[in-house]
Amino acid sequence: MRIIFKIAIVILFSFNAIARENGETEITTEDGIEVFQDEKYYLLKKNVKISSDNFNLNAKDVKIYFDTSLYDITELNAKGDVNFNSLKFRLSSRSQKLKFEVKIEKLRVDGEKSQLITEDIEMYSDGFIEVNNLNGDFKLEGPNSILSNDSIFIKSEKIHGKFSNNEDKKEIILLNIVDERESYIKNNNTEMYAKKINFDNKTSIIELIDDVIIIRNSEKISGDYGTLDTKNNSYKIKSNNDTKVKVVIQNNE
Repeated sequence: MRIIFKIAIVILFSFNAIARENGETEITTEDGIEVFQDEKYYLLKKNVKISSDNFNLNAKDVKIYFDTSLYDITELNAKGDVNFNSLKFRLSSRSQKLKFEVKIEKLRVDGEKSQLITEDIEMYSDGFIEVNNLNGDFKLEGPNSILSNDSIFIKSEKIHGKFSNNEDKKEIILLNIVDERESYIKNNNTEMYAKKINFDNKTSIIELIDDVIIIRNSEKISGDYGTLDTKNNSYKIKSNNDTKVKVVIQNNE
């Protein structure tokens, strides 16, 4: 069953904006709301603004799935200059498209110059970024995908991993990075290049596979396979039988 509200619903929602109380959701839109009661979703069109206890959202158009009432939101799908901010989930984003599954706290943003910022991590991509706030899983895929925090900078075509569930600070505990051309990591005083890079916090080992380069201070070592132990600050480089490990030491004096 489809119910269409136009100007009247806009006035009602805009009026509620004056005195929104805790637990209420305020919605404003220039072109009304179209409700599909049986399917349990509604469409908001043209310059949509949503304000609730959990998040704020601005976008050109929004599709919202609900449970028992229009305000009982279970999923958001927004497009067109999307801005999202949540104090509860401690994250914000900008993108061309957004999908937010409220109950499982899973957020995905798509499009050029997409960005998703938490208190501890910054993520950028011209493809998509996806974060599950409950289990810590994250994905970045597409050109110019970048993840960075105070101690690490990563650039690659695909960046998959997992954050810790530490409420005080989200730390990266797992990484799987792939780029057919070149993945790049800068960690403290070390720069690393490889087509594939893996990290497991349990072992404290960064594993580098194919076209490996490690640069530290005045040393540059290249090969086919490498490991860097982040705990004891040591690294190793190996090569296949038909190649050799290459070491370049620059004299800075």
